[in-house]
Amino acid sequence: MTSNTSSKIVGTDQYTLAQILGIWAIVSLPMPVLTYVVTPALIPRVNLHPGLLFWFLTILAMAWQFVVSMWIVYRECGNVRWATIRRRFWYNTPRDPKTGEPKARLLWWSVPLILLSVGVVDLLLRGPMVDATHKLLRALTPPAYADISQLATPEFKGAWWLLGVVLISNAFNYFLGEEFLFRGVLLPKMEGVFGKWDWVMNAVLFACYHLHLPWAILPNILAALPYTWACKRFRCNWFGVIVHGIGGVIVFVMVLLVVFGMA
Repeated sequence: MTSNTSSKIVGTDQYTLAQILGIWAIVSLPMPVLTYVVTPALIPRVNLHPGLLFWFLTILAMAWQFVVSMWIVYRECGNVRWATIRRRFWYNTPRDPKTGEPKARLLWWSVPLILLSVGVVDLLLRGPMVDATHKLLRALTPPAYADISQLATPEFKGAWWLLGVVLISNAFNYFLGEEFLFRGVLLPKMEGVFGKWDWVMNAVLFACYHLHLPWAILPNILAALPYTWACKRFRCNWFGVIVHGIGGVIVFVMVLLVVFGMA
């Protein structure tokens, strides 16, 4: 199969702009409501660390993305079997962009993508960009409970159950939630509206989904661009899971240090 033929197949049954923005709104708008309305309202009423309460509500919102994704795939395909999800969401072996043939070795592209997305953007640029945003827009200073580092307190030393929480959070954050919805549901069906720049707009929509963390939108765009490009170029969304999921590994290590009392 040639790349032109593949492009024609991908280009069929595309979403309209209204459908794209509608799906984005359904999963994005609950986030600021949970962050700035529900969480402050519950903090004085719930005997739970504010940061942990915020984390639980965030997991709930990410699980909502999974529900929406499954509802969409059921409506479009008639079932939610893994074989259907793999085909519809591009969870397959990477395909050579010239021949359309599956080639597992293309997954090695994940290495430079990790270096660029995580090494350059997340580790080097994110901090200064967030700080600059805070200085320019002081109203966007994050509430204390939205900073996961606030959980690094002695009260969580020995709280091994936190590792279960982080595993559930990572599952929905880096696979079943964000990647299912943005790279799985949306990316394969955005070409009809945005053409060859669909991967760029997908990264922008993904970053703007973080309305509850507006100071992180710009670095999130830069971090998402490399692996979203790979997902589109190789018709394989495992790149998103792998590269984006490195953040989950970092969070797991951070929580592990908290549990050991080393943070």
